[in-house]
Amino acid sequence: MSDLIISVSGVRGIIGDSLTPCVAMELGQAFGELLKQTALDDQTVTPVKVAIGRDSRISGPMIQAAFSAGLMSVGVHAVDMGITTTPSAALMGRFLKADAAVVITASHNPPEYNGIKFISHDGIAYSGDIIYQLRKMYESRSWTLESIDHIGSQTSDSRSHANHVQAILQLVDAKGISTQRYRVVLDSINGAGCAPSPMLLGKLGVELAHVNNQATGRFAHPPEPTRENLTDLCHQVTRHRAAVGFAQDPDADRLAVVDERGVYIGEEYTLALAALSRVMVKPGVIVCNLSTSRMVDDIAAKFHSTVIRTPVGEANVAAAMMEHQAVIGGEGNGGVIDPRIGLIRDSLIGMTLILELMNRTGKTLSQLVNAIPRYAMIKTKFSATRADADELVEKVKLEFADKKLDLQDGVRIDWPEGWVHVRPSNTEPIARVIAEAADEKTAQELIARVQRISGTR
Repeated sequence: MSDLIISVSGVRGIIGDSLTPCVAMELGQAFGELLKQTALDDQTVTPVKVAIGRDSRISGPMIQAAFSAGLMSVGVHAVDMGITTTPSAALMGRFLKADAAVVITASHNPPEYNGIKFISHDGIAYSGDIIYQLRKMYESRSWTLESIDHIGSQTSDSRSHANHVQAILQLVDAKGISTQRYRVVLDSINGAGCAPSPMLLGKLGVELAHVNNQATGRFAHPPEPTRENLTDLCHQVTRHRAAVGFAQDPDADRLAVVDERGVYIGEEYTLALAALSRVMVKPGVIVCNLSTSRMVDDIAAKFHSTVIRTPVGEANVAAAMMEHQAVIGGEGNGGVIDPRIGLIRDSLIGMTLILELMNRTGKTLSQLVNAIPRYAMIKTKFSATRADADELVEKVKLEFADKKLDLQDGVRIDWPEGWVHVRPSNTEPIARVIAEAADEKTAQELIARVQRISGTR
């Protein structure tokens, strides 16, 4: 049996194995009890309420129903948002004045996975400390079931998509973008982005070719928006003579981009382009994680802005964004966080900022990309238990003790010619090794230095 992963990224597990309806119900009970205790500490007298949605995964209705049952059994009210994107759910939770929002999603993981993402009342993913408390409560089964007079109720609310789209439109020059009549190909992978994305792009005057646009949960290709998984999108961009191609993951918090030539430019450029779009207008602090490309540093330097780096995980990025009053932030995996909308990754604002950048500059996407210093990044991973991954991190720290190290999250080693980041995954039983340098050969050499220590190839 595989392990249930509970981390700062929420819960991930394999359906019928580590994640079952019984597990989901008990997690709902634990989370509901934790919220009730927090409300008591804050002397809140209104009933605790959780807004809960899901991506389109086939197992979603089952896990959502079980989690909601757990909430109600401990006296917490559930608001069913149906299929919704993670950023839409976060925004809707604030709109409903809920105590928390929950999304049943495994993000980019394969279809056999599902998960549970926890978002606080202010629309921010919970910190590691809160998730640790949740895990302890779940493992100790320390909750109290309510009697018939005090069990929670369930209602529904389907406004999350419209609410999200309207919030974005209030921030951008929608009329200016509309005048360009950009032709866009969007791949929503039959996920949660199928409904709000065409709604938004339609308001921006886009001529849209929408592929994999039915929220069936039957993913048309592996869900992580990587180069090898998006060959058809590249073909569709050239076929439609589009200005840009966008690809979402199943819960639509990540975005990958294809330029007008049908060239996959990747997830790393998503944040870089979004950051350029913002600091060109409002210089300030940019927050990103340790695994994010140096492109962001180059953009910041050009526009009198600064970069703050954090451990991987949007909760860590969001906390630093609040602390430093950042104008934009995110992660190099295609996650853009715009604090004007919310402190959570959002593919819809990512698409909008890129279109706004193209409109403002009058440049094609490839021209914008070519103006940003180019690096070669190699992302590798290998199966490893958490203990094995932690052991590798310790070996790397000892081997490169005389180098510049950042120990916020695993270990990142910086050399003049590039960097390597080694860390356990928060969402899968793997270790991730990421390297970046000016060219691919150098990046490969940096990866090889770590592989020699780990014994992997």
